[in-house]
Amino acid sequence: MMYGFRIVDKLQKIDEDINRSQLKYHSKRVLVSKEFTFDAAHHLHCYDGKCKNLHGHTYKVIFGISGFVDDQGLMMDFGDIKDIWKNQIEIYLDHKYLNETLPPMNTTAENMVVWIYEKMRNAVEAASEKYHSARVEFVRLFETPTSYAEARREWMEE
Repeated sequence: MMYGFRIVDKLQKIDEDINRSQLKYHSKRVLVSKEFTFDAAHHLHCYDGKCKNLHGHTYKVIFGISGFVDDQGLMMDFGDIKDIWKNQIEIYLDHKYLNETLPPMNTTAENMVVWIYEKMRNAVEAASEKYHSARVEFVRLFETPTSYAEARREWMEE
């Protein structure tokens, strides 16, 4: 079976085919999400199980950030989330010994997800003029493909 494809006849042009006032379709709060992975080693203190020994994981982090769109219809560019991750959070995590690079804590997923949430929240709040009422709604930290810890905004504000 053959599938056809079509090249558009005319590329839409701003101020000719669409007005700038039409770029913002709505005024609703929306959530954007981006995920990242990192590899790190750690061990747990005061724990009677395999994780008391030095070992490593490929972690996955998922961020959910909500806010209102600007006049272009954007709330927060995915590239901006990536920049915050790369420059302000990942540097403490990727290919690191977490017991050494994180603040003093037992490096459980439950402790780490709150630390990651706080780092992202602080970065988003510091750029509040750029984003329209943006806030971190959740951070999910997978320690294995089937096990994760989560921090949610409503829990962090209690």
